[in-house]
Amino acid sequence: MAVTQSQTISPSLIKDFAEVTKMRLSISVVISSIAGYLLGADTISFTVLVLLAIGGYCMVGASNVFNQVIEKDIDGLMHRTKNRPVASGRLSVRTATILGALLTLIGLSILYSINPKTAMFGAISIFLYVSLYTPLKTRTPLSVFVGAFPGAIPFMLGWVAATNNFGIEAGTLFMIQFFWQFPHFWAIGWFLYDDYARANIYMLPNGKRDKATALQMLLYTLWTVLCSLIPVSGYTGDLKLTVVGGVLVGLAGLWNLYYAFKMYKTRTEAMARKLMLISVSYITLIQLIYVLDKLILQ
Repeated sequence: MAVTQSQTISPSLIKDFAEVTKMRLSISVVISSIAGYLLGADTISFTVLVLLAIGGYCMVGASNVFNQVIEKDIDGLMHRTKNRPVASGRLSVRTATILGALLTLIGLSILYSINPKTAMFGAISIFLYVSLYTPLKTRTPLSVFVGAFPGAIPFMLGWVAATNNFGIEAGTLFMIQFFWQFPHFWAIGWFLYDDYARANIYMLPNGKRDKATALQMLLYTLWTVLCSLIPVSGYTGDLKLTVVGGVLVGLAGLWNLYYAFKMYKTRTEAMARKLMLISVSYITLIQLIYVLDKLILQ
């Protein structure tokens, strides 16, 4: 009986941990940090990579845990979030808060062991996400702007972990991911508009699914693409991109822009969902191109 009970509880706990830390999202953020590290490192340290991955996951996971504690009642109002561990009651607020605190302490300690600047940016990220972005979501669409700051840190965090320096290189990586987030999250806010409205959350810049919002999605997509091409110019210090890499990044950008333009023309939920998926593929693809360009072409 004891063995059977353990076998049924264990998978449930693992599932709740994965959900409360948003495992898929956290892993994608970790991959972004690893890409930044590979771009910044002269010599790749497997130890630092592992520390960055674990520490990064802890910090992102902690942010998500605290977010679900704060938004417990809000999550309960929306179809897509009502079954989350804290909102559904499977995980108590006290337990989740302790988990979030532990993940924060572990994450900061691990990142500090890499270098203090990496820990500092990790701490800034979790503070902005939990203390500013989360409470602002029900108050103003500007929450997306505030949330773009912690959301843009992971890519450049990897560079800081590799170099112990925040300069134009890390700033460029930050800028790329900063602008990328606007069309990405507005696309989510568009196709989940009705669900968000149940909790009085309006993610779109003017609160409406209209042509002006779609135009902003297109413009921010364009700015993201232009920012991603800046390293070709040679004015971004040690962050460089060859002409071949620039062409590939440009083609990926045109692909993203094509769907942003289709979103502007059609303004449908289906196209918003498509643009969201394309944007995720785009940011992952250009990070891969950046890394391969450095390792193979430079």
